[in-house]
Amino acid sequence: MIEKTTRINFLFDFYQSLLTDKQRSYMELYYLDDLSLGEIAEEYEISRQAVYDNIRRTEMMLEEYETKLNLFEKFEQRQQLIEELEKTIAEGTDEQLHAILEQLKGVE
Repeated sequence: MIEKTTRINFLFDFYQSLLTDKQRSYMELYYLDDLSLGEIAEEYEISRQAVYDNIRRTEMMLEEYETKLNLFEKFEQRQQLIEELEKTIAEGTDEQLHAILEQLKGVE
């Protein structure tokens, strides 16, 4: 569950500008503020099921955006290469540094 939550939070960070105000609000309340479906439903005076449906649809939209744009995947690739670069700087050679730097440049 934590892995899914972390992934959705990252996707939300990358793609929130593509969501409606209502979608953005529900996602912020549920994932960032950790409100329950019932608490969100009460705040908006709608059913718990309506909140649940909206959040699930929005999650699917975020996953679709990631499938098409790959911003999170590219971010993860860059992070991995940066970690590799930091490790190599501490203990590696210039050739290894240049190879990692070229890989980093290749992540678009």
